[in-house]
Amino acid sequence: MNHLFEIDPWKIATHQLAREERRLQESLTSIGNGYMGMRGNFEEQYTGDHHQGAYLAGVWYPDKTRVGWWKNGYPDYFGKVINAVNFIAMDIFVNGEAVDLGIQTAKDFYLELDMHNGLLTRTFVIEVGETSVKFHFERFLSIVQQELAAIRVTAEVLTGTADIQVISKIDGDVRNEDSNYDEMFWEAQQSGFEGTIGFLTTKTIPNSFGIEQFSVTAAMKHITEAEVGIVETEPLKVQQSFQATLQVNESITLEKQVIVLTSRDLPEAEQQGNAVQLLQDNTKTFAELLDEQNAAWAKRWALADVVIEGDDAAQQGIRFNLFQLFTTYYGEDERLNIGPKGFTGEKYGGATYWDTEAYAVPLYLALAKPEVTKNLLKYRYNQLEQAKHNARQQGLAGALYPMVTFTGIECHNEWEITFEEIHRNGAIAYAIYNYVNYTGDKEYLKNEGLQVLTEIARFWADRVHFSKRTGKYMIHGVTGPNEYENNINNNWYTNTIATWVLQYTLENYAQYKAETPVKITEAEQAHWQEIVENMYYPFDEELGVFVQHDTFLDKDLMPRTALTPADLPLNQHWSWDRILRSCFIKQADVLQGIYLFGERFSRAEKERNFLFYEPMTVHESSLSPSVHAILAAELGMEEKAVEMYQRTARLDLDNYNNDTEDGLHITSMTGSWLAIVQGFAQMKTAGETLSFAPFLPSTWSCYAFHVNYRERLLYVTVDKENVRLQLVTGAELPLTLYGNKFILADELVIEMEKVNEDV
Repeated sequence: MNHLFEIDPWKIATHQLAREERRLQESLTSIGNGYMGMRGNFEEQYTGDHHQGAYLAGVWYPDKTRVGWWKNGYPDYFGKVINAVNFIAMDIFVNGEAVDLGIQTAKDFYLELDMHNGLLTRTFVIEVGETSVKFHFERFLSIVQQELAAIRVTAEVLTGTADIQVISKIDGDVRNEDSNYDEMFWEAQQSGFEGTIGFLTTKTIPNSFGIEQFSVTAAMKHITEAEVGIVETEPLKVQQSFQATLQVNESITLEKQVIVLTSRDLPEAEQQGNAVQLLQDNTKTFAELLDEQNAAWAKRWALADVVIEGDDAAQQGIRFNLFQLFTTYYGEDERLNIGPKGFTGEKYGGATYWDTEAYAVPLYLALAKPEVTKNLLKYRYNQLEQAKHNARQQGLAGALYPMVTFTGIECHNEWEITFEEIHRNGAIAYAIYNYVNYTGDKEYLKNEGLQVLTEIARFWADRVHFSKRTGKYMIHGVTGPNEYENNINNNWYTNTIATWVLQYTLENYAQYKAETPVKITEAEQAHWQEIVENMYYPFDEELGVFVQHDTFLDKDLMPRTALTPADLPLNQHWSWDRILRSCFIKQADVLQGIYLFGERFSRAEKERNFLFYEPMTVHESSLSPSVHAILAAELGMEEKAVEMYQRTARLDLDNYNNDTEDGLHITSMTGSWLAIVQGFAQMKTAGETLSFAPFLPSTWSCYAFHVNYRERLLYVTVDKENVRLQLVTGAELPLTLYGNKFILADELVIEMEKVNEDV
């Protein structure tokens, strides 16, 4: 594997400026703090090919989506995250020549993202005539004060004499790469200086959909011994210049602190004054702010870190994924969710997908306080009325949660995904089950949970139809998790999760109907039960497998090994028509259901279905490898489990699907954690019982992780000698280890040799 960055357990680092892969470098060195984030762009100008991008949580625009083939039920607009103000910008000159690594040759280049603290560092040497200057850049986005960004630049003269000039800017003249007709989404409101503090306020352009306009204010101040030059103000830009003349071995440092505020939290009229005041009140230097950042990240890592010994590439992969997840979302704001690209790019619109409920919830349950996951559920509960609107748009009852959204209203414009991939509705319900089963929070289930479940159940009860010919209920015209098939009938996974929602809702309503505000009529309950008992599930007796959909077995079935390297990835080489007609599977589909409802199926059923479907799966969805890793681990297929772990852990670092230059696959980054904890360690919580059955990959010497579970903190260590479970905090806990029941009061150690004998 040709790694763009060096293998290091805690760093993403390189000594090469790869101009031809600059966009990929930018994606992989993205930073954020849950409130805002940016790609790994350079502070100074760069005229080579790259993607300049900074993004603010919850700030978006309803873009035009109406096309000639408009159909009833289409959303009015396509919501998209928009590129926001560039507040790191600096033009730098040495003896009058602009520093531009797009055209200049840099010596001793080094780029590093430190995952301990989110510090992005870059150094290089530029030669201008007889003069050579070493530049050292550092920046981070504070997780202590979310509105704050800190940048420090040092210039040191190595040879000759250097006149250094820096023009530090806040630049609002930014555009989305994916905008229609090169459309500009921002308009100037006010700009200027209050003393030495520069500020710029911009506002999204008006739209015809009644969606609120967002305003953003960025303000900057500087700390330096350099000579302060002129200030300049334009409608979309403010800038201030600094200069110094340096001799050999002399250096100068410029610190830039930025505050960014948005109308999500402050009215436009209050933003400038608050931003300026925050900068005036902050008397800390870059070093002091970095000390705070170090301490705050240390607390996060103390809980979240997964230690892997014996494989630095595997270690780097999972830490990178955890780092990027926590820079995207840490649960502080119930108005937010987890976009598939986070703050790293514009693809997919940057909004909320079902990935959160299906893949992110298990990780946040174990690695954060219960309130964090509860906020993810609140996000959906608060948008229940909008979900009802989405269902009505399709002429259906109940609630249809959106495929893509910022507000709860569907804003995705691909019919086969938006209106056929309705299995996402089941993922919302499953997240409620997952949360309640994991935390024991029955109060949430009785109130908000049952309200959401009931409306989703009403949707499913209306979306099915009864086949008089077969005497079964069916669901036609869907796209399952395998998006390489559209408009199919009776997708096994969709039918399965639909009836599970109906059954789960009925069971909990029967238990809590005297304590819940929900009312379900007896006629509704009887109809739902009839659907549950008479749903059609495609199954092949000869193969003994659940059939992905009605006509799947009519395809020309072949393994992916029949493909040539030139075919892959299919979505970049084949026509969509050819993909849809093929047997090749983008991601877990039938196996997604077996993963979610594993307690329903025997080991033999799991094995038959895995061995049938996995060989046809091309894993071209970032969500795919983790499910396969978990099932392979459970089935004792160590080589396959490790292969799939490597793919999910290093999907972006190694650019497996040749698409990371567009941004990172944030929501699927949970997959590396799932593969270890639910896969290798076989942590399960079915029936509100915690259990483990760990194995150690033969190429590793140890792995260890924490989990929060019902007000306890556990630490699990698996090495070649022992499996060790430690109760770090909380009351004693009954659990199951390799099928045997224990009470964990302090520490439980089982020799690995004995485990192997038992197995």
